[in-house]
Amino acid sequence: MTLRTNKPEWDVVQRDVRGVNFRDFGEGLELVAGGPPCQPFSIGGKHMAWNDQRDMFPEAVRAVREIRPQAFLFENVRGLTRNTFSTYLEYVILQLTYPSLVRRNSEHWMDHLQRLERHHTGTGGQRPEYKVVPPRVLNAANYGIPQKRERIFFVGFRSDINVEWSFPEPTHSSDSLAYQKWITGSYWADRHVEPTQSMPSNKTIAKLSKLADIDRLLPWVTLRDGIHGLPDPRTEEAIHIPNHVFQPGARPYPGHTGSVLDEPAKTLKAGDHGVPGGENMIAFPNGTYRYLSVRESARLQTFPDNYIIEGSWGEAMRQIGNAVPVNLAAQVASRIYDVLRARG
Repeated sequence: MTLRTNKPEWDVVQRDVRGVNFRDFGEGLELVAGGPPCQPFSIGGKHMAWNDQRDMFPEAVRAVREIRPQAFLFENVRGLTRNTFSTYLEYVILQLTYPSLVRRNSEHWMDHLQRLERHHTGTGGQRPEYKVVPPRVLNAANYGIPQKRERIFFVGFRSDINVEWSFPEPTHSSDSLAYQKWITGSYWADRHVEPTQSMPSNKTIAKLSKLADIDRLLPWVTLRDGIHGLPDPRTEEAIHIPNHVFQPGARPYPGHTGSVLDEPAKTLKAGDHGVPGGENMIAFPNGTYRYLSVRESARLQTFPDNYIIEGSWGEAMRQIGNAVPVNLAAQVASRIYDVLRARG
């Protein structure tokens, strides 16, 4: 519903992806992009991975196999990089490298992996179907997103596509934010607020003071900056702002202590932690707490303010918590776009 509301010109297909014939979209499209459900691999989930019916990596591989795009871009949670899932991560990469080497009926995925490994180390390794860039975990905060959110990205190009590609380099850093707080003081002065955090150790101050201009990236964007310009959702001013509704009941509990104003927000959660979006609240300097509104949460994922999130508060927060930060995805995708366009 959210997609239909915001993108009425899109042909939104709403059904089980396992029943979609990707060939209907035509072969040779430039890019296939998506985010298979992250719950099977999420640190906050049940860690069932390949035994979880929500594992849709096989469908992502099938999309690549049937469409044969020039490039693909997939995203998932950092949890997929844990040692527990290391073999499965290798399996995903090899499937994306050789998508036409299909898993047979009743073949266990480990047997399929061994077959892929033999193919890769044999003659098949000389003719990969896709050149897969080693997957990279990116922290959204390092790319100007007002949220500490780590995600793994998979990027590959069809073997006949002759391009040189690399992940975008970070543009922002925690050191630069700390420099503005504790060396120049400009962070607090520019926002007309007193420091809300304790001064770091002398050792840290000495380290920060040595940062030359050439060594400093832009400062991390904080929660305060991310929601700047939005009134408190408890005020009358908020009534006319879509999705900016106050949700009562915020309180900290073990493992869920909220986000402080003057750092990037903690990773927004999709729910299933006692209350929908259990971590998704602000911890104010005076010791009070308030849930982020849906509009504020959308800001932290860098959705534009005119993007409407449909559904109840819990449903909307679940959509936001499952999303990729818009501006982070754009930075990765634009680099793919640039190299494909450069081919003429």
